Amino acid sequence: MAYPIPSAEPTANAAFDRLLTVLNTLRVACPWDKKQTMESLRLLTIEEMYELGDAILESDMPEIKKELGDVMMHLVFYARIAEEQKAFDIVDVLNGVCDKLISRHPHIYSDVEVEDENDVKKNWESLKLKEGNKSVLAGVPKGLPALVKAYRIQDKVRGVGFDWKDPAEVWLKVEEEMAEFKEEFDIKNNEAIDADRAEAEFGDLLFSLINYGRHLGINPENALERTNKKFIKRFSHVEQRAQEAGQKLSEMSLEEMDVYWNEAKRL
Repeated sequence: MAYPIPSAEPTANAAFDRLLTVLNTLRVACPWDKKQTMESLRLLTIEEMYELGDAILESDMPEIKKELGDVMMHLVFYARIAEEQKAFDIVDVLNGVCDKLISRHPHIYSDVEVEDENDVKKNWESLKLKEGNKSVLAGVPKGLPALVKAYRIQDKVRGVGFDWKDPAEVWLKVEEEMAEFKEEFDIKNNEAIDADRAEAEFGDLLFSLINYGRHLGINPENALERTNKKFIKRFSHVEQRAQEAGQKLSEMSLEEMDVYWNEAKRL
């Protein structure tokens, strides 16, 4: 049986209705879609979010548009599954987030006055506590990657005023943590005196560096991913040049590879 194909729509409301129609049809007609659960979709959703993040870092607008569509489809899919379980539906989801945004922006929808974005963040965190959150950090997901989690923890506590005032003070903390990290090593033999303590001090050093970057307006996840991409691009050049020269990387010296690496940096 062939289902009618919903035509493209010119308005946001109509286009969203089209997505709901398509997803609802797939849910009842497609063998793969019928089998999906929230648990089976979870990892696929995480993958889609990373693909969206990659597209954003590449400033690839066509790819961003595509990945936003994929993410939106997943959100609608979760709501459809919940509706089948009589837990909630997409209308509840949309009204719920609207209600939350309205209640957490009293400077827009009420008579609360704010001076800047810091006041907005403080109001946001205090309102969350009034809503029943037991801790300012309760909203930080446990499953976040450690780098992202550190940044979110620092940003959350900043919302209630627990933060350094001057970036220079944060840099002093970085230097302090670096010194403590060094103390856990036998520099002469280049080995850790106590592996557990060295790891702990290294974590403190990373945390303080993330904090310093945050004070400078640098997102550590974005910064590190840009470096990852830069390294991959340069190392791929090394591999390509070695292949062109009939060389194997495993048989080349570091000095020989550095010639191609420096060439990649110049390019």
